[in-house]
Amino acid sequence: MSPAPLALTGGDPAGVGPELALKAWVARGAAGLPPFIAIADARMLRDLARTLGLDVPVEEAMPETAAGVFARALPVLPLGLPHAARPGNPDPATAAGTIRSIETAVALVQAGRARAVVTNPIAKHVLYEAGFLHPGHTEFLAALAGDPPPLPVMMLWSEGLAVVPVTVHIPLSEVPRALTEDLIVETGRIVARELQTRFRVANPRLALAGLNPHAGENGTMGQEDDAVIRPAVERLLAEGIAVRGPVPADTLFHARARATYDAVLAMYHDQALIPIKTIAFDEAVNVTLGLPFVRTSPDHGTAFDIAGQGIARPDSLIAALRLAGRLTEPGLP
Repeated sequence: MSPAPLALTGGDPAGVGPELALKAWVARGAAGLPPFIAIADARMLRDLARTLGLDVPVEEAMPETAAGVFARALPVLPLGLPHAARPGNPDPATAAGTIRSIETAVALVQAGRARAVVTNPIAKHVLYEAGFLHPGHTEFLAALAGDPPPLPVMMLWSEGLAVVPVTVHIPLSEVPRALTEDLIVETGRIVARELQTRFRVANPRLALAGLNPHAGENGTMGQEDDAVIRPAVERLLAEGIAVRGPVPADTLFHARARATYDAVLAMYHDQALIPIKTIAFDEAVNVTLGLPFVRTSPDHGTAFDIAGQGIARPDSLIAALRLAGRLTEPGLP
C-alpha cells in the first residue's frame, strides 16, 4: 500500500496559495518533499499553471493513489466547488470552498488517509463576510479536532529558532489582562510535550521572555513579570520541565542565547514574530501544537498584491511540507 500523503489545503484561491502549490510540486525532487495531495479545484490549478508558464500536469486523484501520481503530476482531490476567483481579487463567494478544503484535510487525517494537514494562507476577512464564526484558522482547526476543542498553540519554527507567542492576535493594550499564570503554564506544558513527542527532543529547554523592558527591573517597570510570569516558571519547574525566565526579551535572540534553549515562549505576537522573521523570513513555518494531528503552514499571508504574477516564493510552503513529513515520518514514534 502506498504511504498516506500530506493533505495540502487550497487556501484563498485569490491569494498566492495556488501558485505556491504548483511551485512546490515543481521543486519536489530537489526539496526532498514527501507526496502531497492538493484539496482544491483542479481546473483552476491547470489554468493558473498555463498562465504562469509552469510545467505542472494536474491530475485528479484520491489520497490512496496520490503517492503513485505524485511523480508525474500534482495530485488534486476535487472539492466539487469550483473556484471562480481571480488572483488578487478576494471574493466571499469562494469562502465555502476554502472552508471545505480545510474540513476535508482534517477529515482525511482523522481517518488515517493523510499524514498531516498543511494549510495554505486564508484571509479571515473574506471568510467573515461569508458568515465564518471562528476567530481564525487555528481556532477552526481546533474546533474540528474535537469537542471540547483542545488549546491550540502557535509555534513559529525554523532550523535556528522556535518561538511561541503566549497571547496571539489581540491588541497590545489587552496583553497584560490576557496574560495569566494558568495560560503560561498550560502553553509551556504543551510546548514541552510536543517538542518531546513530535520533534523528538529528549529534554526540551524552554526560555520565557519577560513582558516588560528588562523583565520588569524588579517591579520598577511593571508588575507582570514578578506577579504572573515568575510563578508560572516555578510551577513548570515543579513539574520537571526545564524552563527559565522571565528573561529580558532583548537578550534572548542573539546566536549564543539561541544555543541555550529549544523554544522561547514570548508574551505577545510581535515579541515572537519579529525575531524569527528577521532570522528566517522565507523559511519559517507555522506549526500548531496541541492538536491530535500535525498541522503546518507557511509563515505568511495570502499576499493578494502579488497573486497571479508568478513572483511568489514557495520557500515557506516547501519548509512547511518538509516539516510535516518529518514530524509524521512512517516508522517513527
